[in-house]
Amino acid sequence: MKIYVDLHIHTALSPCGDNDMTPNNIVNMAFLKGLDAIAITDHNSSENVKACIDVGKRVGITVIPGMELQTKEDIHVICLFKNIDFAMTFQDYVYNNLTTDKNNEEIFGKQIIYDEEDNIIGYNDKLLLASSNISFDEAFYKVKELDGVFIPAHVDRDSFSVISNLGFIPDYLDIKTIEYNSLEKLKKFIEVGIINKNYKFIKSSDAHNLGRILERKNGISAKNIAINAIFNALN
Repeated sequence: MKIYVDLHIHTALSPCGDNDMTPNNIVNMAFLKGLDAIAITDHNSSENVKACIDVGKRVGITVIPGMELQTKEDIHVICLFKNIDFAMTFQDYVYNNLTTDKNNEEIFGKQIIYDEEDNIIGYNDKLLLASSNISFDEAFYKVKELDGVFIPAHVDRDSFSVISNLGFIPDYLDIKTIEYNSLEKLKKFIEVGIINKNYKFIKSSDAHNLGRILERKNGISAKNIAINAIFNALN
């Protein structure tokens, strides 16, 4: 069956995310747009994932625990996990490899943590927009160790992508799926041989506001909307 997904959505925990990117607003907007599954992928953190999962259970949308990791090479990677425990284990690993510098709310914005009722329960004071001390390769192997899915993010962007920063996607890593923004630009990369056409390709929103969450347009083939089925489709 074809299911419709958006696997790259930020909450207000990401300092560049709008303050109305709360668990209920995000999940209910995804429901209104007809999506079957979404992934919550804040910058270098997963602290709002559980609240979004709880809302998703009420609404009937699969919410995949995730994170958008920024590697030491300044590459953004979508890291998805089968359950909250694996996501929190990965978060601990990332936190241990982040700078000790604190977030400056006046410059970068607040990093808000919510419960499942959209109550503010705290603020993350880490500098989440900084690069971690984790390499692209190290991140791949750690995600695989946790039985997750590793997806290079927005590979066609001019910054914070594996292509812009390395110039290639390492073929010695068993990467199955990559994310793009522009289909036209992706086709050009394939034509000139920068990207292998044999990857699986997904389009996600990288939504930092509610309006950018995808409509029911981008489908993947999966047996059902369970996380295991989605992971099988991506891997």
